[in-house]
Amino acid sequence: MSAAPTCVDKVFGAMTGPQRVGQLFMGAVTPSAPDRQRIRLMHQSHVGSVFLAGRSSAGTQATKSLVDSLQAQADTVAGSRVPLLVSTDQEGGHVQVLSGPGFSTIPSALVQGSWSTSSLRSQAATWAEQLRAAGVNLNLAPVADVVPASLGKNNAPIGGYDREFGHTAATVTPYSNAFAAGMAQSKVLATFKHFPGLGHVRGNTDTTANVVDSVTTRTSSSLEPFRSGIKAGAPFVMISSATYSRIDPNHQAVFSSVVIKDMLRKDLGFKGVVVSDDLGQAVAVKAVPPAERALNFLSAGGDLVLTIEPNQIPAMAKAVQTRMAQNPAFRDQMNQSVHRVLTAKRQAGLLTCE
Repeated sequence: MSAAPTCVDKVFGAMTGPQRVGQLFMGAVTPSAPDRQRIRLMHQSHVGSVFLAGRSSAGTQATKSLVDSLQAQADTVAGSRVPLLVSTDQEGGHVQVLSGPGFSTIPSALVQGSWSTSSLRSQAATWAEQLRAAGVNLNLAPVADVVPASLGKNNAPIGGYDREFGHTAATVTPYSNAFAAGMAQSKVLATFKHFPGLGHVRGNTDTTANVVDSVTTRTSSSLEPFRSGIKAGAPFVMISSATYSRIDPNHQAVFSSVVIKDMLRKDLGFKGVVVSDDLGQAVAVKAVPPAERALNFLSAGGDLVLTIEPNQIPAMAKAVQTRMAQNPAFRDQMNQSVHRVLTAKRQAGLLTCE
């Protein structure tokens, strides 16, 4: 048996129940104005991952000192600190959370897609070095969505912001892979998003309810960037909050076991961490009470609940603890999810079990 699972098993075995549940959550911190009360709340809920949200132009050093203060509060298990996964959205163009001294100004994915893949990989390695200098170990990028040229800017979430590398799966695939490879080269975990693709929708799930993709199927060519990224070892995949009427008309993807367990896990063989898109403020999920959002996503096969609204985490965590106590199958599934999150931390060099 390799050393990694042994280390993960050791940490997992030493955790309390609430500490394990805390590993299933990622709450937002705004680097430009950190809310101490929310940070305290996340600490009390043993939250194991944070997302740097909003926009900050403070630069790498200021960001690092904030992250260091958050890491100093990470849970201690069996005498050792279990550090936080610290993520942000550092795609480029309109979506670059962290800027200022020490950070490059990253062009949009559409521009990145006009470079050679080797050039993108080397640039992405540089951007990842900057993230690491700021204490960030997980990037919620690359965008692996394929926006057809015919839809273009009318695709509000991706095309409207030039977030796609190109307009065909054949273009997007090598570029999303190059971006992820550059991240990995500088030891930042990458996230392929938004599975099974936001390229064929018009509405933006952050601001619009009932966003439906009536095109994508379980065998669509637009899945190729995800399939290829997973083969190459993608550590994280983010799930879309849209509904895919030709895959599972009854559930949004983020709450669909067909999408997560059947397509992502079985069809594509993904073994890494499945993270939700925002389950805090996104209009797409507003109709579902927060505790149910977490339960529905985790039950469907998700591992890590991302919420921009940390105030919801205590209710979410309590609901998960209650369900685990009542339902052994759910408890086993959650324990597997915690193992996946801890394995990602091990991969990021955060867990040491000497």
